[in-house]
Amino acid sequence: MQIEGRLKQSFSDGLETVKIINVETIYSNYDKPNKTIFNTYAMIHFLSQNISSKQATAIGLLAVALWSFVISLIRSLSLHMGAVGGAAMMYTLSTVLIWLIFGRPHLRNYNRSYLFWASVFFVGCELCLSLSVGFAQNARQAVEIGMVNYLWPTFTIVGAVYFNKQPSKWWIVIGFVLSFLGIATVLGGDVGLSISGIYHNVRTNPGGYIMAFADAVFWAAYCTLTARVKAEGSSVGFFFALVSILLWIEYFLSGADTLSFDSVSLGYAVAAASCMGLGYAVWNIGISRGNLTVLAGASYFIPVLSAVVSSFLISAPLSMTFWQGAGMVCLGSIVCWLATRRKRIA
Repeated sequence: MQIEGRLKQSFSDGLETVKIINVETIYSNYDKPNKTIFNTYAMIHFLSQNISSKQATAIGLLAVALWSFVISLIRSLSLHMGAVGGAAMMYTLSTVLIWLIFGRPHLRNYNRSYLFWASVFFVGCELCLSLSVGFAQNARQAVEIGMVNYLWPTFTIVGAVYFNKQPSKWWIVIGFVLSFLGIATVLGGDVGLSISGIYHNVRTNPGGYIMAFADAVFWAAYCTLTARVKAEGSSVGFFFALVSILLWIEYFLSGADTLSFDSVSLGYAVAAASCMGLGYAVWNIGISRGNLTVLAGASYFIPVLSAVVSSFLISAPLSMTFWQGAGMVCLGSIVCWLATRRKRIA
């Protein structure tokens, strides 16, 4: 009963309804299924506020599995609702999900400088990701663009070393170079690591590949900044709301009429929003309270997992050279991670 009471109090605190709603009355009037949902939201919110560093790191690792589905789901959603409309719908649903779980963001807990720069980095990242994948010309290009985005683990580790003074070995440079060579191999298409191959491939959709690279830089900057100031709370809900507003503005100004509300379209929207929203929610807990280096290092699984998922969900034709490049990106991230690991003192 004591734990249940704390969960209900945590839930009401997250939604800021303690002063205006009698939580006990609401809870007692719920039927059994609704009580289960009530307690689930309350449990997640409660755990996000009462966890150790190791637990936060473990929670952050859940994002790896969730984000492996994001590229293929964004691609599928864009085919049903358009690149901008689909992204706007996805981020709107993600915002609702995050606010239900973590409550309305308490912006007073953050200094204005952090809110400004974190907003710039986060919004820039999400706009670049959703639009670059959404405007991809085919399934393979969507996966290639997603692979460029997955330079962010390497960038995050380098940011932790340079800005947050994370100790590292000199051979972190090898990991950095290896990751870039992997991306170059992916962008070369079937010919692999080739300047001419990269040029002919990228020029078919230069904006998409540039946005994917910018996405990796923005996200690494956001992670580094959040870890540096040790930002607490669930500010990600505020950032998601900003992204949603900007995308809806772009959608209505463009005069697009691509939204479809059939069951398949809504299914993709809900699935994409769930993977995106929950992924960022648990990741934010991890980077603000857990071990950033471990999280960034573990994220080297995402490129290969995402490619495997995409090969099935959107039938992306991926050649052997693509897998070689993806492996190099993963290996580069691993090398960077190993270069920043600290030896434990027995």
